[in-house]
Amino acid sequence: MTRTAVLLLALLAAAPTVADTQTDPAAALQTRQNPDSEALHNELRALRDAMQQALNRRDLDTLLAHVADDVVFTTMNGDRVHGKDGIRAYYDKMLGGANPVVQSIEAEFKVEQLSHLYHGNTAVAFGSSSDRYRLTGGETWTVEPKWSATLVRQDGRWLIADFHYSVNMFDNPVLAAQRKVLLGGGAAAALAAAAAGFLLGRRGRKKAV
Repeated sequence: MTRTAVLLLALLAAAPTVADTQTDPAAALQTRQNPDSEALHNELRALRDAMQQALNRRDLDTLLAHVADDVVFTTMNGDRVHGKDGIRAYYDKMLGGANPVVQSIEAEFKVEQLSHLYHGNTAVAFGSSSDRYRLTGGETWTVEPKWSATLVRQDGRWLIADFHYSVNMFDNPVLAAQRKVLLGGGAAAALAAAAAGFLLGRRGRKKAV
């Protein structure tokens, strides 16, 4: 076999290897647009972490960057806000301004199981969170709410389209505070009534004498 023939065979053998190392732009785009389920779940985990960090840092711009333009947000206190402007207004009322309702938040989001994926571009996530709120008045509340979220994947990134927060209506810090006030008021009233009865009793006995 001549040297030319050997060289030609070597080139032919190497050709598939060279071709395999080349990147097909169309295939790369397809992978980005339709990643496998594990890649999608990793993207959702990254979004959860980014939102948690932004909330704890009170970074409103980052929060808004990860929600859809027509997002719907149902809050723990029963308010419902629509769109990014609605979220910004609610945030300013609760956490902004000179006299906000809440001074700081520490939240940790936990998921109950993997998000439910639909067609690779919609996800439903749900779980609970451990939240610590420090109010302007000085009180500190720890809340364990449940949450659920619907997310849509647009242009290769996930956005929150709907988020719902809820707490146990029969056992939460607000009710606990109300019970404390009512019980405290009841005790004070009982003491006042006892004192009044004692004084009236003494006065009556003096008159009888």
